[in-house]
Amino acid sequence: MILNLADTEMMLSFAEEMACIGHRFVAFNTDEVTDTDTIEFFRNPLDAKEYCLVMTNDANYFQSLPVESVIDDLRAVLESGINTFDNEAFELTGFAKRFRESKEILDNNLNTNIMNQKNFEFLKDQLKYTGFGETFDAELREKMMKGDQDFKIMHTGIMNNGVPNKDTLTVDLNFKKSEQTDMYFFNSYHVNLQKEENKPGLEHTFYINKDSASITMKEAYNLMEGRSVNKDLKNREGESYNCWLKMNFKESDSQGNFKLNQYHENYGYDLEASLAKHSIKELNTPKYKEDLLNSLKKGNLQSATFVVGGVESKMYVEANPQFKTVNVYDENLQRINHRESKEEKRLNLKKNQYLKIKKNLDSDEVDLGRKDNKVKKRKTPSL
Repeated sequence: MILNLADTEMMLSFAEEMACIGHRFVAFNTDEVTDTDTIEFFRNPLDAKEYCLVMTNDANYFQSLPVESVIDDLRAVLESGINTFDNEAFELTGFAKRFRESKEILDNNLNTNIMNQKNFEFLKDQLKYTGFGETFDAELREKMMKGDQDFKIMHTGIMNNGVPNKDTLTVDLNFKKSEQTDMYFFNSYHVNLQKEENKPGLEHTFYINKDSASITMKEAYNLMEGRSVNKDLKNREGESYNCWLKMNFKESDSQGNFKLNQYHENYGYDLEASLAKHSIKELNTPKYKEDLLNSLKKGNLQSATFVVGGVESKMYVEANPQFKTVNVYDENLQRINHRESKEEKRLNLKKNQYLKIKKNLDSDEVDLGRKDNKVKKRKTPSL
């Protein structure tokens, strides 16, 4: 159907009105510009086809269409944003088809961009909550836009855990695209821990769990340092459980990863009770106590204030679920053995005994004073 652009709105209004009163088909001359005076409306398709057969000759060709398709095409013209004030002839069906195709491509690109943005935001959050912060946002976006099947992001940093050292942690973050969609997944990160320069580092790959909490970079470092980490995990049936993880450096799998020993809740390790065996000042304040427990559960070597014989000193503690205790280190990070812990208890016991004896002596002096007062009080003989 050939129309004049300036007649688009008028033709749409006319077609909608005819459709409302029951006309379902239109017939028109395909070789001429159609307007409201040259288009015919019919209630059934047979009448429209018969009209076209009668009107078609060597000079003119008539065609019939459902009125709804004409209405849709006219609406597409208006939706396209083309200037309908111009007196310019155009082919309605072809124009509407091209507009819909371009709109579909645009919508697909928009949907793809939206999905890519959501994918990017999800991966960005994963990196953040796995302990890598927001450092790699720009690099992550750039690599995703390249569209490679998989890619890596490298990270190198110094880990000191609150104490001075030169432990270098090199991490490869591994991303892979889905085989079904364009979405990327953060699957794992490979860690190389180098404690001394020019010497091979300790290596292990940590996998990102989809159903339970993944091991963070700081927790990974603590595990590779030989400490224990407390995590909430899920078994194959999807049931949650809590356990302590400790790296077994004597056993490794076919890929070179060390075995992670698990000490479950029923193993009987009580971190709080183990700490209570020591005179730690932070345990007397609920907030500091909670912070200390949380830090130790992450596998940190945590500083604490020990009180021995009334004297405060800074020491370091770490959880040891395997032996149901805590390890204690002095300010120089030298391990304090069990005998020294006993000495700590002995001094505290001696101090408590002294305070108890002093309290009893003070009480006795008060009682003696009361007795002396009673002796001095005598009745004056009456005259």
